[in-house]
Amino acid sequence: MLPILVLWDVDYTLLAADGAGRMLYEVALRELYGLELPRKLPTFAGRTDSAISVELLAAAGVTDPLAQLRPFHAFLAERADDMTSYLRERGRALPGAAKALAALAGGQAVQSLLTGNLPELARVKLSALGLTEHLDLSIGAYGDVSVVRADLVDVARRKAAARYGVEFDGRATVLVGDTPSDVEAALSTGASAVGVATGSFSAAELGAAGAHAVLPDLTDTDAVVAAIFDAAGI
Repeated sequence: MLPILVLWDVDYTLLAADGAGRMLYEVALRELYGLELPRKLPTFAGRTDSAISVELLAAAGVTDPLAQLRPFHAFLAERADDMTSYLRERGRALPGAAKALAALAGGQAVQSLLTGNLPELARVKLSALGLTEHLDLSIGAYGDVSVVRADLVDVARRKAAARYGVEFDGRATVLVGDTPSDVEAALSTGASAVGVATGSFSAAELGAAGAHAVLPDLTDTDAVVAAIFDAAGI
């Protein structure tokens, strides 16, 4: 049996960062531009840091936000480690996340990330909460790639194929996430989608978006593993 590629979302799927990313955005706006966070923030759920940053910079009053995207992201990446102590104090791995990752390791699953986070932010969040051991972060697809989440899927597939010598086409790629955007990204690229109702969307909403399987959370390890392989058609 060929392996499958499991691509995990980060925020509210594997962990809750309790506003660590928002805090870093606030610091970046203040130190780079002397501006404060706008009162009305962009929607973060299911979006990439590229999309969020452009909208946030525009709302804060930054001229030509697209031109500022690279320096803004460079600042966030450079200061990502500043989140570590905050995350250790206030962040948390979601129940069952570590066991689910461990259960899929060493078998027929290659595990990485498909996340809206910049790679440096994802690494710090996961490292601070002890969730990196079973993930190959080098083949992940991150929020610096595009404002469109679906664009990340083929990036991760190409990286994984180059590293492991296996083509993870079609349903052999499984996205696991907590938003309809995760589901949409999977469906639009022919991948499988497993929804996890641990964020701001219900199981019913994830099912209505077209997820091949929906879980209330990650606490039942056997159910998580079964849902992922069932979604992949294995």
